[in-house]
Amino acid sequence: MHESVLLNEALENLNLKKNSIVVDCTLGYGGHSSLILKQIPQGHLYAFDQDEQAIKYSDEVLKKINNNYTIIYSNFVNLKEELKKRNVEKVDAILFDLGVSSPQLDEDIRGFSFHKDALLDMRMDKRNLLDAKKVVNTYTEEQLVDIFYKYGEEKYAKKIARNIVKKKAEKPIETTLELVDIIKDSVPFNYKKNHHPARKVFQAIRIEVNQELDVFKKALDDALTLINPHGRICVITFHSLEDRICKETFNQASKIDDKVKGLPIIPEEYKKPWKVLKSITPSKEEQEKNNRSRSARLRILERI
Repeated sequence: MHESVLLNEALENLNLKKNSIVVDCTLGYGGHSSLILKQIPQGHLYAFDQDEQAIKYSDEVLKKINNNYTIIYSNFVNLKEELKKRNVEKVDAILFDLGVSSPQLDEDIRGFSFHKDALLDMRMDKRNLLDAKKVVNTYTEEQLVDIFYKYGEEKYAKKIARNIVKKKAEKPIETTLELVDIIKDSVPFNYKKNHHPARKVFQAIRIEVNQELDVFKKALDDALTLINPHGRICVITFHSLEDRICKETFNQASKIDDKVKGLPIIPEEYKKPWKVLKSITPSKEEQEKNNRSRSARLRILERI
């Protein structure tokens, strides 16, 4: 079962009160949401997810705690619009946990894993028309190189893309392990020794299929407009591209203009309503216990 990363750290830094209105943008299998719900007996939790299986599971978990929650079957890119439909203009805390849930990775038929054979899919939302098979088989060599570099930071992007194009000219690439074999044949032996050679390419394709970075940027910008004074946004990221978006957005929201930075008293019109709090990485114990937590980072922004 899925193990939430930085669980206690995220809960502590959401700064919850009994009557807080909270949004969990990434319900998943309810790890964070169930603990949030216990801390807000007079409040309300709005939880977003686009995976029907995760929603069904989490609904069973949450209803055993209390009924102060609403599950929204939607991508969190629709954060503002979906809350508005429910007459929610402001909230006290918003959480993003951007890790792919373990059941999605582990379940063969979802096509996320490079360890198991399955049809290429990688859709977090089954209603999505774009899947991994379509990306691999219809994108040009240039498009594949672009996403492997941009979203996977894969240094052998060109060779891998070239070999994919060659193979699919013979016949469509249907499964995860077919793709893994092409990737393995495209990289030097030494590259395979340190980590699985398909990891970065699979990450890149998953991001492309689900448009994860564009979706996150829009949702984070919208989150800034929804928070009450003294409210907080907590974001758990798992790779450098997400973390960069989060860091830049938080810095932009809180950074004082260089023209007035050194002044003993900052004029009112130059003050920013946000303050960046600490950034946290998992403890050594958590990293040893849960391998997937190693790349995680929690960033916190507070509305002053």
